[in-house]
Order: sequence, then C-alpha cells, then structure tokens
Amino acid sequence: MARVFPEGRLVHGMQLPIQSQSTIYAEPWEAAATAVDLAEIARAADRAGFGYLATCDHVAIPRRLAGPMSTVWYDPVATLSFLAGITEHVRLLSHVAILGLRHPLISAKQYATLDHLCGGRLILGVGAGHVQEEFEALGVDFARRGAVLDETLDALRRALGPEEYPEFEGELFSFKDLGQLPRPVQERIPVWVGGSSPAAVRRAAVRGDGWLPQGDPRERLPQQIARIKELREEAGLADPIEFGAITEALYVGEPGWDTGRRTLTGKAEALAESLREYRGLGVDQIQVRFRSRDRAELVDQITAFGAEVAPLLND
Repeated sequence: MARVFPEGRLVHGMQLPIQSQSTIYAEPWEAAATAVDLAEIARAADRAGFGYLATCDHVAIPRRLAGPMSTVWYDPVATLSFLAGITEHVRLLSHVAILGLRHPLISAKQYATLDHLCGGRLILGVGAGHVQEEFEALGVDFARRGAVLDETLDALRRALGPEEYPEFEGELFSFKDLGQLPRPVQERIPVWVGGSSPAAVRRAAVRGDGWLPQGDPRERLPQQIARIKELREEAGLADPIEFGAITEALYVGEPGWDTGRRTLTGKAEALAESLREYRGLGVDQIQVRFRSRDRAELVDQITAFGAEVAPLLND
C-alpha cells in the first residue's frame, strides 16, 4: 500500500504557476516570471502546510498547438529537483509525467534519484499524453500510447522497488542484471494516475495508488469514483486508493478586481464550506488554484488559505 495522506481528512495541494503556461489557466504576469518567483511561491506553500506541489510535463509543443498551450513547459524532474532543495515538508508531484515518452529505466533513474534527494517526498503522477507530434518526434507509437504506459508502469513498479538489480520481462521492455543506485527512500513510490477517459479511469483503478481527474465537474466525481472502486473490486485489489479533484479557481477575501464568474471568492468560512463538499463526494485531496495579478498577491493568497481556510476543511 502506498497511501500518501491520512485517511478521512481532506488534503490540499496546488499546481505551481510559471512552470506551465497554457492560456487556459496561466495568469498574464507569469510570462515574465523567473525561477526566483517560482521559488518564493513554492516556499510559501511549504510554510503554509500544503500537501503537495505539482508540475506538468511536455517535451515539445507543435506550432499548431502553441497558441492555446504555449511552449512554456518546464521539465518535471529538473523542476521538482529544484523544489526539493528549497522546501522541507511539502510532497512533490508530477501532474502528470508522460512516462511513455521515455524508457522505464530512464524514468526509474530520474525519479529514484529525485526521491532519494528529497527524502522520500515524491508522488509519481502519470498520464498517457495527447500531443501526437511529440510522440512521433521521439519515435513512440502514439496510437498505442495507452498500452505503452501500462507496460511502462508495470516495469517501473519493479525498477523503482528496493532491488538494486530489478528484473522485468514484457512485450516492449525487458531488463535484468542492470544495477541502479541510489534507490528511492520510499519502499513503494505512490503512483497517481491522471485522466478521466474510460481507459484512464481503468488504469487508475488497476495500476494506481491514486486518481487525478482531468476536468471533471463536481457532479461527475461520484460516478467516476464509484467506477474506480468497482473496477478495483473486480481486480481483487483491497488496498485503499486516494481520489483527487481540481477545484474551481479561488480567491480568499473580496477581490477588488474581476476574477471571473466561476471563481469562488469570499471569507474563509464560505470557501471552506464549499470545499468541504468535495469530501462528501468521496474526494481525499483537492488541487486548488488561486487568481492573482502578481507573485506577491499569489503568495498572500497561499498564506491566507493555509492560515484561514485549511484549518476549516476538516471541521
């Protein structure tokens, strides 16, 4: 079992700004932000008691998608390693690593080293990917990316285990008599599977320790969670699985600017009341996102959430 957070409590984490800048969610100020800004935000979340910080993964963005997606996507291993050196308590999540783009022994080397360096704080979030040109450029079969990810996960379970010389024999990958040190600090690195398609939900159920939905509104979560539980029961898996959700955009307090009609704003008690509903839906951890106009405002939002809202999430 690789449960990360205590059962029965609603935990909060956040996807970091700056490191990925899709126009869907990036704030205008992020375009000119630097590593100094990223570090200050990460430290603020660490101090404020956030459960995890997350970073995305894309190797290269084709021109046809550069408008909505931008080409700003920091490497997750490099970024999480940077964060490991400047934070103390917060967990470090790849949300999500497109593991099929890399040989499992390469991913094992990277993430085992990262877990070793950060003292066992890694959560490996994984996903199948969706950018065809990215796969083609790297010589990976885009049409079979789901099957590639499934076998990669099976191989990684061995390669990230305690053995110095892991062994695996599969259709696509096989290895033995190849040693990799250092080993991860964690005996079993938790794997959270991202995605809301039927294939992703099945993958989370049978291969994951957690599920990271992709854009599911609140009303759809109970159905997805029930499906995952059903699939796990069919597979004979008794260990608990951690269910996630991505919340609406938030702003603690009354903003003096237009934060958008879908943003949850207001006093701590009102925000906490709304967010507690996720726990009633079966969710274990929520990924929060704050509207902001600059780094200072975002740090203030993170600090206020940690001090005023978070203590009320489990009342």
